Amino acid sequence: MARAKDIIKNLDERAIDRIVEMGWEDRTPFDAIEAQFGVSEGEVIKIMRNQMKPSSFKMWRERVQGRSTKHRAQRMEGINRFKCSRQRSTGNKIAKR
Repeated sequence: MARAKDIIKNLDERAIDRIVEMGWEDRTPFDAIEAQFGVSEGEVIKIMRNQMKPSSFKMWRERVQGRSTKHRAQRMEGINRFKCSRQRSTGNKIAKR
């Protein structure tokens, strides 16, 4: 299994910042991060652990573990989108930049 430092080597600083930002957001599923960056849920967790203070990481993990919006398998039936239906589409692969 790849280590966080090995994963980070293949990503630029902007991508790492965006992955951490998307990981921190409650409504952004891990599937969206994987679709955009090719980074699995386990790799996102490793990146978050590497990039955050231990206390922040612990707080994030406790919050995310049972959150249905972060895991497609736990989402309600019929919700298959990565963004809010009211969110404007910009066409950019990396939003908010």
